[in-house]
Amino acid sequence: MNYLTADKKLEFFTEYGKSNTDTGSPEGQIALFSYRISHLTDHLKTHRKDYGTQRALLKLVGKRRRLLDYLKERDVERYRAIIKALNLRK
Repeated sequence: MNYLTADKKLEFFTEYGKSNTDTGSPEGQIALFSYRISHLTDHLKTHRKDYGTQRALLKLVGKRRRLLDYLKERDVERYRAIIKALNLRK
């Protein structure tokens, strides 16, 4: 029932972070936010008037945007790598 289990989170931090316990890395958080954003987007396609979810989605997009800006400012190569890995830009 729960779309985001502890195992799923661990998978994101293992794949995109420095290690599976590195939950603070921007790459791991961006990957996790991207997964949650795609889930909420799918939910909103069927439940168009769910404004609480819509607000949560917009807040998540803002958080991801700030993390991406931070990463771009600190290390452009890591920024480009995460953009490419998650296929965020069209």
